[in-house]
Amino acid sequence: MICLFAATGAFAQSNPEMKWFNKPTKAAEGNAQKFTFTVDPGTDYWQVTHYGFKRDNGPFYYQEAEGNFEASVKITGSYHELFHQAGLMIRIDEKNWIKTGIEYVDGVQNVSAVVTREVSDWSVVPRHDSPKSVWLKLLRKGDYVEIKYSFDGQKFDMLRLAYFPPNVKAEIGMVAAAPGKLSFPVTFENFKVEAVK
Repeated sequence: MICLFAATGAFAQSNPEMKWFNKPTKAAEGNAQKFTFTVDPGTDYWQVTHYGFKRDNGPFYYQEAEGNFEASVKITGSYHELFHQAGLMIRIDEKNWIKTGIEYVDGVQNVSAVVTREVSDWSVVPRHDSPKSVWLKLLRKGDYVEIKYSFDGQKFDMLRLAYFPPNVKAEIGMVAAAPGKLSFPVTFENFKVEAVK
């Protein structure tokens, strides 16, 4: 494996390859191994289905990548309002993206994936034990994305396999949203993107 990105120094400032889309009011703080930011309220990613609206304004800290790669990260969030969410996103534009992570619904943390190609779909695995953290792996290979999750960083289960357009540069990084009225803090650890064959 060839590392496409390994942050060094102050996470939010040191690596010119990383960029903010919808930078939060309280910007990221920390270092390469761990950083925390506060997710602003009224933020979300969604396209049309069921709810009839379009949202594309959540904080997304990303790099650009081509070809086959695997992104991974550990996430710890203080979710307490409906649809509070944090995870990984791979994105081409507002109509072509996949986000995955924890989404808080009716007092329960759900391992969640939203796949958007013009319109969004949503799949969840409820976790009634409200785990403290989740580890995610997102593999992009050929014309698909495979998402795996873990609650101990060792044993990973597959959540979703979905089509994703091949042979096009994509943005890959850490995403969060707070669609309601309350903000919340989220911590990302050990984010990396590695090329795979």
